Parts: sequence; C-alpha cells; structure tokens
Amino acid sequence: MSRPGRRGRATIEDVAKLAGVSRQTVSRAVNDMAEITPSTKQRVLEAVRTLGYRPSRFARGLVKQDTTTIGLIIPDLVNPFFPEVAAGVLAAAEHRGWHVVVCDTQYSPERELAALEVLSHQADAIVGYLSYPDDELERHAGGVPLVLLERPGSSPRLGSVSIDIEGGVLAGMRHLVSSGHNRIGMLDGAPYPSANGRRQHYLSVSHELGLAVDDGWVFDCDHSVEGGASAMEALLGAHPDVTAVFAFNDLVAVGAVQAARGLGRQVPADCAVIGFDGLQLGELVDPPLTTLHIDKRRIGELAVEQVALILSEQTNAATHWPVVRPRLVIRRSA
Repeated sequence: MSRPGRRGRATIEDVAKLAGVSRQTVSRAVNDMAEITPSTKQRVLEAVRTLGYRPSRFARGLVKQDTTTIGLIIPDLVNPFFPEVAAGVLAAAEHRGWHVVVCDTQYSPERELAALEVLSHQADAIVGYLSYPDDELERHAGGVPLVLLERPGSSPRLGSVSIDIEGGVLAGMRHLVSSGHNRIGMLDGAPYPSANGRRQHYLSVSHELGLAVDDGWVFDCDHSVEGGASAMEALLGAHPDVTAVFAFNDLVAVGAVQAARGLGRQVPADCAVIGFDGLQLGELVDPPLTTLHIDKRRIGELAVEQVALILSEQTNAATHWPVVRPRLVIRRSA
C-alpha cells in the first residue's frame, strides 16, 4: 500500500479509502470484532499502520456505544451572548444523553488551536466559533467532525450554523433611515477575525440607501461596553454631525449610549443607537435598546442537530446549513 499525500492526522475515512472498505469495517477491525474476515482485518490494520491512524472516541463508539461527547469552543464566557448559545448546546445535548466539554479561547488564536488539539482526542465532534481557515481547522481537529458557528464551511465534512447578518443590517439601517437619519456611523467589533462582515454589509447597505458614508465612518472596538464607549467618542470626534450609530453588538451599543450622554447628547433625540444581539441587558438600560434580536439558544440547538446528522452519516453537512434570522426589536434608543 502506498501512503496518500496529505497533511495532518489520518482519519477513519483515510483508512477506509486506502483499505477499500467502509468506515464500519475499519471500526470493527481496530476494535478486534469478529464480523470481518481475517484478510480484510489484515488489510485494514496495514492501512492503519501505514497512515499512523489513531482511532477517535467516535470510531470506538461505533462498536462500544459510548456516550457521545461534544466539544464546544466559544471566544468569551463573560460576554452574555455566548453563554446563551452554550445553554442551547447543553440543553440539546442533554436531551440526547450526550456530554459537552466547553473551552473558552478568550479570543486567542493560540488558545483556539490548543482547544482543537485537546478536543480532537476527547470529543466525537466539535462545535465552535473558530477563526482559522477551514483546511487548518480540519488539520488540527484530526478528522473529528466540526460544526462552525456564524460562518459557512467550504468542506463537505464541515457543518455550519449561520446568522443572516446581511438581512439584520439591512433591517436596522432601513429603520434608522425611515426615522430620518442619513448620517449613520458604525462601531465594528474587533479583534475577532470571524466578525461576519457587519462592516461590509453596513457599507453596501449604506450605498444602496444612498448614504454618503465610507470606511472612515466605521470605528473598531472590542466587544465590550468600555470598547463601545471609547469608539463612540472617537466616532463623534471625527464626525460630530452623526445622528445615529449602528453598533456591532448590544454591549458596544450600551457603551455608545453612555458615551453619547457623557458628551451631552440625548439618546435618541440627538443620536440614535441600535445594537445587534438581543441581550436581556438591552431591556434594562435607559433608554431601552433598539436591537436586532438573535435567537442565541436556537444557534446552539441547531449546532447539535448538525452534529447528529454528521455522526449518523445521514447527510452531507455542507448541503444543510441552517440560518438564524435576526428580528428587529424597536425600543426607545432608536
């Protein structure tokens, strides 16, 4: 047997292809089951040795019926958005009798790769907010199925749960324009690389609506109240004629409201503010926050459904990408 050219850890699919058998046959061979012929078993084990294949927990579970474990990678447990997504994953997994292992990367690329490496040995599938290119993610996951959150996947072996960011931005911007605003700035989230193109959609929608704005009307900030406040001060300093602000998320929007009021501007009379999350926090601040509400628990539930489909081999994950659509919730901030 010749070893196929590839990078990263060998997968059960690689062994099956090299040996000319099914995944189930590979699992039976590596678990020393009796349902295959000695010659087939020998061929499979030779492929295992050639590729240096190490069975995942799921490959062993095909025979032993172990409890399925999902690895969940999120970037920030402090941000209230992500615990709600995690709650959806945990509830859906518990309903199936599955376990969940949670890793918080704190927006660190190094932590993200470390989490992938650890979970590739502990989990049957990995769900997460991941920033690296698909091929690199698959390489570090070592053949363990992946479900990406809030971004599409380019590989047939990758599942995905996305948010209709373009539709949300369009709904929010149309609301601001219909309210009489045409000088609308944006506070965009950074440094997370997988920020879903809010900036690009803001710029394209602004062009469609005939607004005279460009990239200079967008100020970056981290995903926090403090970050939003700082970016709002910078935006109003550069463009004092701004009458409305589209914020990356609700935490940033709350910071924007605080900064505007600290500069003597009334919200929404002098400057309207709209968020993008639908956090409960938005109902409690003064004025209550207009926002694009996202069903965060549903994201987690759909991710577990993707895992179930991938592990059962009922579908090609890349052809079944569910999308969660934001809903405009109008309150007094805009």
